Amino acid sequence: MKVLYAAAEAAPFFKTGGLGDVAGALPKELKKQGVDVRVVLPYYSSMPQEYKDLVEDLVYFYMEVGPKHVYCGIKTLDLEGVTYYFIDNQDYFNRQSLYGEWDDGERFGFFSMAIIEMMEKIGFIPDVIHVNDWQTAMVPVLLVDKYHWVEAYRGIRKVLTIHNILFQGIYTQDILSNVFNTGYNIFHESGVAFHDNVNFLKGGINFSDIVTTVSPSYAEEIKRPEFGEGLEGTLQYNDWKLHGIINGIDYDINNPKTDKRLAYHYDSHDFSGKIANKKALQERLGLPVDPDIPLIGAVSRLTAQKGFQLVEEKIQELMGNRNVQVVILGTGEANFENSFRYFDYAYHNKFRAVIDFDINLAQQIYAGSDIFLMPSAFEPCGLSQMVSMRYGTLPLVHEIGGLKDTVVPYNPITGEGTGFSFNGFNGYNLLGTIYRALDVYENDSEQWQKLMKQAMSIDFSWEKPAQSYLSLYKSLT
Repeated sequence: MKVLYAAAEAAPFFKTGGLGDVAGALPKELKKQGVDVRVVLPYYSSMPQEYKDLVEDLVYFYMEVGPKHVYCGIKTLDLEGVTYYFIDNQDYFNRQSLYGEWDDGERFGFFSMAIIEMMEKIGFIPDVIHVNDWQTAMVPVLLVDKYHWVEAYRGIRKVLTIHNILFQGIYTQDILSNVFNTGYNIFHESGVAFHDNVNFLKGGINFSDIVTTVSPSYAEEIKRPEFGEGLEGTLQYNDWKLHGIINGIDYDINNPKTDKRLAYHYDSHDFSGKIANKKALQERLGLPVDPDIPLIGAVSRLTAQKGFQLVEEKIQELMGNRNVQVVILGTGEANFENSFRYFDYAYHNKFRAVIDFDINLAQQIYAGSDIFLMPSAFEPCGLSQMVSMRYGTLPLVHEIGGLKDTVVPYNPITGEGTGFSFNGFNGYNLLGTIYRALDVYENDSEQWQKLMKQAMSIDFSWEKPAQSYLSLYKSLT
């Protein structure tokens, strides 16, 4: 089976969030399972030099983007058994940021058309094209509307994965002529029309053969007004082709036995290395070095989506009532950054805020913390809670989306569980759950270690999710 996997980012070349992790890991696992999978990405100027030195020029051609006659180069490299193609146009992709540019509609409109026009020119016609989020969601639309006359493309089946429905790619309707050079055949309720605008993601939902999201709970949530961001009706209409598949995490990178970013290694049979990592983390951050003090860690974008308004609301009460240390790593909305800087100053022996993006420190927090805080308002899947469990750090989460699907709440009667969770998004419920977790940590070390082992035993590798995607691909061919 031949699959072309299209995304706007992928590790290790460039990554801003979960999509980059998924696009970096899933194709590798599909390749292991016998799929001829190839990945197509933009050739951003921010690619690390070590990979720029490896890419080779494959072919180039010119395309019409609205009234413009533009260059399109195709570069390629093979990495870990996977073939990657990069769409090169410096006008579009030599930018400081991957997204958020004034002409994103045109940039990713070009990218979508280039993906399609590339296939014949490189001689790779897939059985399935798998696109991700709004940046590539117009590919299924264009295959049906603009490129239906290309005989070689008529058998290609189309899969769309929604990683976060909040981002949809909404532009004025003249983008159809000014970028895509198409008429208004698709500008209707079952196409791309959205309140007199064009919605890339809506088009992808309507024109794909299968739509997936990154957790079963999120697949159900986005069919409701409170989570659907205006597309709940479209998703209800397309419910028959909607599937939820939990993401995996890369076990080669996230492994406490081999992680090069850790000073000490460990596994579920011997936690001495984890204790040593905790002490090293406390020392690095200037906190009192005491392995008996419970340490709560968070690695995240500091946004309202991630629930940090609840942390902001209750942190002073927590600091005043319990002997606990809290470490937060991340950047985001200015109000949260400033609040956490203040708490760092006010509770300097108990609270540490590192307003930065630091991969090494992130891994040390996963390994050195006792509790991992993730109180998201909504969470399509989430990877951090799975990484934390892999490192024996128990997640404390809001029961939503992928968090609900991956974290088994502690049951004090049966002893079952892999973390702690609360239902009802408010500060009172968050703080009460933190207190419950601290009570177990402080009063029942045997039970805590049992929960750690249970969390570390869960298989969050990509093997099973890849099998699920492969089954969907096969159902289409």
